[in-house]
Amino acid sequence: MNIASYIDHTILKPVTETGEVIRLCREAVQYGFAAVCVPPGYVTLAKEHTGNTDVKVATVIGFPFGYSATSSKLEEIRQALQDGADELDMVHNLTALKNRDFSFLETEMADCVSLIHNSGKIIKVIVESGLLSDEELIRCCALYGPIGIDFMKTSTGYAATGATVQAVQLMRRHLPDAVAIKASGGIRTFAFARELVAAGATRLGCSASLAIVAESSEA
Repeated sequence: MNIASYIDHTILKPVTETGEVIRLCREAVQYGFAAVCVPPGYVTLAKEHTGNTDVKVATVIGFPFGYSATSSKLEEIRQALQDGADELDMVHNLTALKNRDFSFLETEMADCVSLIHNSGKIIKVIVESGLLSDEELIRCCALYGPIGIDFMKTSTGYAATGATVQAVQLMRRHLPDAVAIKASGGIRTFAFARELVAAGATRLGCSASLAIVAESSEA
């Protein structure tokens, strides 16, 4: 199993430094990771250091809480696209979900998906599954799947609960086949990464990427 091809090699800590992003990109190219995921201000730098390779550059929108105004998210998206981002991992509005404002959520997602897809880029919607009931997670699948999101992503990594096999399985059962799943948050071992892939994840957001790849070569 080539686990590296599933991994978005990630650094999103608030004190991320330039040298760390450059190293992240070099590692991604060396190991053949699917993408690097970096803070918005580092998209241009990441594009420079992934060059003409197959490694995509991802960044985050509305991160990590998701409750910024739709207009703010749209402006973040425009800037990320201008800077050259290939994939945008956007946190949906958790407060709207908890208040069952499904009309707001549909409208926000449709606007964001349209802007990203019109540029030929990929949107991954972070639902923060560790903070949701099964009913809420299923509702997200029903809301966002028909809008045409590219991925549903489990977690930001900032909640107490990150990716779980159960959440990935539930998403896979309730999403259209065309919508892929990215598991992220707390993935630190090859064994867990393999479980998530078996459950239906096709991308893994990891900061422990090198350790996971090293373990995979020993498995």
